[in-house]
Amino acid sequence: MKEMASNPPKTVAVISADNRLQALKSAFEKKYGDSPQFYACAPGRVNLIGEHIDYCGYSVLPMAIEQNILAAVSVNKSGSIKLANINPLYKDYSVSCSEDIAIDRDNPKWYYYFLCGVKGIQENFGITNLVGMSCVVDGTVPPSSGLSSSSALVCCAGLVTMEANQKSLSKVALAEICAKCERYIGTEGGGMDQSISFLAECGKAKLIEFNPLCATDVKLPAGAVFVISNCCVEMNKAASSHFNIRVVECRIAAKMLAQARGLDCSRLVKLAQVQGELEASLDEMEALVEEVLHPEPYNREEICKALGITTAQFCSELLSSNTQHVTHFRLYQRAKHVYSEARRVLRFKHVCDSEPADALKLLGDLMNQSHSSCRDLYECSCPELDQLVELCLKSGAVGSRLTGAGWGGCAVSMVPVEKVDVFLKAVREGYYLNDPRRAAMEKQSLFVTNRRRGCHFY
Repeated sequence: MKEMASNPPKTVAVISADNRLQALKSAFEKKYGDSPQFYACAPGRVNLIGEHIDYCGYSVLPMAIEQNILAAVSVNKSGSIKLANINPLYKDYSVSCSEDIAIDRDNPKWYYYFLCGVKGIQENFGITNLVGMSCVVDGTVPPSSGLSSSSALVCCAGLVTMEANQKSLSKVALAEICAKCERYIGTEGGGMDQSISFLAECGKAKLIEFNPLCATDVKLPAGAVFVISNCCVEMNKAASSHFNIRVVECRIAAKMLAQARGLDCSRLVKLAQVQGELEASLDEMEALVEEVLHPEPYNREEICKALGITTAQFCSELLSSNTQHVTHFRLYQRAKHVYSEARRVLRFKHVCDSEPADALKLLGDLMNQSHSSCRDLYECSCPELDQLVELCLKSGAVGSRLTGAGWGGCAVSMVPVEKVDVFLKAVREGYYLNDPRRAAMEKQSLFVTNRRRGCHFY
């Protein structure tokens, strides 16, 4: 994979021709009294299918979108990293380069996500004293919408920190570093968001595989577009335990399945690892879930007894810091979703590759099955998302599903090209215009996606 260029060109013509970049340049000059030395961009993403399975070791199928995070940056001699945001709701922040960068996971402010990226680069290269940076950030990815605004900010921060400190890394290495360092804020994600943010290419979706990280082009059908619609319910992954509870449940389920088949469960933490050890198909893993796990919630005592561990080990080895309070775990449902969703991702790519005459229907069916599984087995939807998905299907989409972590955020719908205008009108009138709060957000909440390239400099 080609390395990110050091000392990127400052393309004055590009800045002058782009109103948003020009506004960012002006804001930087007003803030710091000098012009930026370089600009960086990290896109948000929409996941077409493969929800909540990347951290279980399975492939996902996202694409980058035009909504992104931009940063204008200069190296300074102040010995500090100075951060500002175009959005006045997000306060300025400054930290000394000689201090140990502290990230408060109990108070997930915007600048802590930026500092995750800084810290990731610092630790990767063993940099004792980072160079000073002055930064102004501008974002068009709706926050807490399931379109990866936080990960895009982490990726953008990692990219500019690497450049300011005159280092070079491949896009794959940057994606892996940013996936790991976002955990400083407390989110135990699997790496999809960071991978597509760095590895995306214009006009293409990607099948993202892990261990090792690999991105394969996926040609989407020409007869449809993907439309994003925000249900206008926000969910901050780092500020709640919903996301990490699911990670923990999948971790425990993997160990329970491994134990039932006589594997060494102490070294297995992902459902994909169990499948690999057993050399089983996804269908066989679903059958194993039915055989081994019961649909009723498991309590701590039952899990400890099955795994032969103490309560103290359970808390320290299996739970995360913000899931210590959880007493019951739905292992059957979570594992069943993961294995069935992993199979849907592979089928989705196969349909895209083989281009059958009924491709749109087949892909739409897979998206609909995915949403049902997220709603019923993974329980990561919400009433507003379910209402929006149902409306999208009634308005002409062949497939619609939640995208991102869930519990709010966005739906993604596959809509035949000839029905797009009718679809947008129906969803606008049926979901947004009958509610004053949603109506105020509608222009940023309902749009056709364009497949954009990954992180880059200007």
